[in-house]
Amino acid sequence: MAEVTIRRIVLNDVPVLAEMARKTFYDTFTGTCTEEDMASFLESYFNKAQVTKELSDPEDYFFFAEVDGVPAGYLRFKEDYSGLPFMKQWKTMELKRIYVLSEHQGQGIAQQLMDFLLEWCTKKNYQAVYLGVWEHNIRAQKFYAKYGFENSGHTHDFPIGNTPQTDIWLWKFLQISTQRK
Repeated sequence: MAEVTIRRIVLNDVPVLAEMARKTFYDTFTGTCTEEDMASFLESYFNKAQVTKELSDPEDYFFFAEVDGVPAGYLRFKEDYSGLPFMKQWKTMELKRIYVLSEHQGQGIAQQLMDFLLEWCTKKNYQAVYLGVWEHNIRAQKFYAKYGFENSGHTHDFPIGNTPQTDIWLWKFLQISTQRK
């Protein structure tokens, strides 16, 4: 496993985060839609203004995984029930993004980010974590299954431009920590 430092992303990191988000999303989903749809999606969701807006919300958590001080991956999570309102019956965190640059994949960075998220949520007494994963991204589904995430039976549309795609909602219920921090 790589020696990784995880740190909260700040506004000064917007250019690096925006570029990393564009690259990792493109690398993950290229070939699943038209190039025009991909370009439009990247410009809409990973431009500097949008990333700045998201980072400006103190309840929207972004963290870099850094190797030797250089960002190699990132994590985004937020207590957000808009995607799956059913989850409101529990104190729930949505894992919105977890990506690692292709040149750093296979080094245990995604695992360290996931461990960080689950520990953070447990310490804050969250009861569950949920996430959306593309129905055809078997590699990601296997990764989440290793952490005990299960198919909730719920799906949602996640089009990339005019290309329809469907995400599966996965969830994991947590043991609540008795320690308060």
